[in-house]
Amino acid sequence: MKVPFVSLEVMHGEIHDQLTGAFQDLLSENWFIQGKYCQKFEAEYAAYCGVKECVGCGNGLDAISLILRGMGIGPGDEVIVPSFTFIATALAVVYTGAMPKFVEVNENTVLIDPSRIEQAITERTKAIIAVHLYGQPAPMVEICAIAKKHGLAVVEDAAQAHGVVYQGRHVGALGDAAAFSFYPGKNLGCLGDGGAVVTNDTELAERVRAIGCYGTKKKYVHEYMGVNSRLDELQAAFLSIKLKHLDVWNETRKAVARRYLAEIRNPLIYLPAVEQGDHVWHLFVVRCEERDRLRAYLEDLGIGTNIHYPIPMHLQKAFEQYHIPEGTFPITEKLAKTVLSIPMFYGMTREQVDYVIQAMNAFR
Repeated sequence: MKVPFVSLEVMHGEIHDQLTGAFQDLLSENWFIQGKYCQKFEAEYAAYCGVKECVGCGNGLDAISLILRGMGIGPGDEVIVPSFTFIATALAVVYTGAMPKFVEVNENTVLIDPSRIEQAITERTKAIIAVHLYGQPAPMVEICAIAKKHGLAVVEDAAQAHGVVYQGRHVGALGDAAAFSFYPGKNLGCLGDGGAVVTNDTELAERVRAIGCYGTKKKYVHEYMGVNSRLDELQAAFLSIKLKHLDVWNETRKAVARRYLAEIRNPLIYLPAVEQGDHVWHLFVVRCEERDRLRAYLEDLGIGTNIHYPIPMHLQKAFEQYHIPEGTFPITEKLAKTVLSIPMFYGMTREQVDYVIQAMNAFR
């Protein structure tokens, strides 16, 4: 049996006619940038997240960068970032001219460890980026309390957490602003690249929108050194269709995760810990001391896998200018050597889930 790491075939098959209909409608409209489809999706997604504002943009990296720039963060500033996350979180900080300050993560949850944040705060610190990694919300109560104590902004990196509920509220409504990615493989994904910023701060939203449109609020009048980062009409139309199905798709992912958690029983394999309540399982990530051998074994059986993420950010060549030596973040470095993502997607059959579980349990 073949079990791909991810497949969008079932998802898109079920809404094929709606997607092609949206394309035909847009083609007949002949309006492809900043039109009614983007406005519609922005209103729908703001309402879904429980916030006042949503601003579409080009991708998740841009979304974080636009938030930071909209907050006035730039050269000489520092932004706290978890040491274990996708590189886009830190790249967004660098692109503003600020410096990312890495903070070690909790080994069980793989989320930023609040007990380590304050020791990283300096007089230059302006914000904390809380990453909801793999689909589990960060410990926002603790993070927001620390931020309030020190007068810092809280930015949610919700690129992997569409639809997560934390203490009665959707992620995106927990900090000062949140960044989403709509990369195709996300729980809510485009058929291309896309992203969004959501916030209750109307003035911040206006600045973000202007910076993402060449720095202008009025055509040819430029207040900021802006960029070109806008959610195009076609992707917005697709996202409006998909948003209606997001909660159902997330529930099916949770059902697969419940089976994995209950039925994978192998002393060589460590299952993910869920300590923050809801989890939408963008990724199901196990740990194994013999990760590379486990991956090769699964691949031989036709089971797709991936590694999120094999090289810690502080050891990436891209960040060598910060001169952070190996051993500085031992938990992060251990995770990079042991994490393995196994199949998790909407449309997995019972037989596919059975096969993955049997294979995991048979690994020796």
